[in-house]
Amino acid sequence: MKIQNKGNGKAEILIYEEIGEGWFGGIGAKRVAEDVKALGTLDEINVRINSDGGQVFDGFAIYNTLVRNSARIVVDVDGLAASIASIIAMAGDEINMAANASMMIHDPWGFAAGTAEEMRKTAELMDQLRSQLVDTYNAQANIDAEKISELMSEETWMTADQALEWGFIHNVTNELQIAASANYKLLNRFKNAPETLLNNENMLQSEATEQAKQDASVQLSKMSAKTRSYK
Repeated sequence: MKIQNKGNGKAEILIYEEIGEGWFGGIGAKRVAEDVKALGTLDEINVRINSDGGQVFDGFAIYNTLVRNSARIVVDVDGLAASIASIIAMAGDEINMAANASMMIHDPWGFAAGTAEEMRKTAELMDQLRSQLVDTYNAQANIDAEKISELMSEETWMTADQALEWGFIHNVTNELQIAASANYKLLNRFKNAPETLLNNENMLQSEATEQAKQDASVQLSKMSAKTRSYK
């Protein structure tokens, strides 16, 4: 994540990673709240999103941080706003989406282990979260809660034009060429992820693996040369 004060009462938040902090990075709600607060009073915050989602509670907390801020929130979906990242997008007073970007909404997931009662509690929590997700989308969209619920159940991947038609966004903007560093980590968990996104991600992973092999080979060569120099 990158937050930058652009001057003249404006700031930019770049969300190009997984939502929620973990071993391999990610953007946490606490950091967003602290960094936004440190910027002081602003007139406008531009939130640029290219994320495949992550932790629900972090996502809701980031959404609430933005909604409660007195600044005008302008959201730009640069590449992908999937899962809880699409909820963050709903915080915008103005929501733009690049013509070649995607937005995805789906039912919340959860895991449970233990007694039947513990599993029932997890199921109740999933139902509660689902209701909150529907309400948040419904505050922006021009379709009713029943239709939103249906789209979530089907794990719907929207084009910019579809998102505009259903009222999830306000404007479709020019296509963007997104940097390969976006690195989606959750795509394989989704049942309807577009083949184009999956193919791009597999290509990036293959390139990363090949680069790691090359780096390791170079490192071994250096170690071998260093060992010979001691003989």
